[in-house]
Amino acid sequence: MNNTAHVHQLNPNAIALCSLGRWIASRHWVPATGGNFSIRQGENSALVTASGKDKGELSPQDLLPVSWQDEQLSSPHGTPSAETALHAELYRLDPAIKAVLHTHSVHATVFSRLVQADSYLFSGYEMQKAITGIKSHQQLLPLAVFDNTQDIPALAKQLRQRWQQKPLPFALLVRGHGLYAWGHSLEQAKRHLEGWEFLIHCELERIKLTGLP
Repeated sequence: MNNTAHVHQLNPNAIALCSLGRWIASRHWVPATGGNFSIRQGENSALVTASGKDKGELSPQDLLPVSWQDEQLSSPHGTPSAETALHAELYRLDPAIKAVLHTHSVHATVFSRLVQADSYLFSGYEMQKAITGIKSHQQLLPLAVFDNTQDIPALAKQLRQRWQQKPLPFALLVRGHGLYAWGHSLEQAKRHLEGWEFLIHCELERIKLTGLP
């Protein structure tokens, strides 16, 4: 085992993120090695899941150190997720963000293709209060929606432009792709992810039953 791998084995952040990865995989939200996770390591760096890894079988050495001071967002220890640039942009936009979780659940993917606008408003759900800052089911909770693209730096630029108008409430959805959720701690990111997945699933079921968007 090289020194870097040994350090990662002992890193409590890496251990916690791998454990969370197993929980997320058990919910069937990251099939076929899909999705990616990261956890902040410092002001300008994070550990990011390596490309092509089964998220239910992550080990600490599958988390690669990446610095966004490096424009290439590369790692000397492997190939980080193709969507690393979006993680890095979120960390730049809000220094309080400590973890970013990206899933490919069936319901979020299908729901994303039904939404035609660039934002979807949730209201009337008690679960909205799982999202930090939401105090009542009567509040409107917006979910930003972006078109899918393989040009991740361009998507990161769109995110920056949208954020500068108004910070996003701890999640965004990419059409035909999946959900990103984040938090000011790993535990908060998990709660936001679970809350948003629940809300999306509820809305999808409502649309299926009523035919109304």
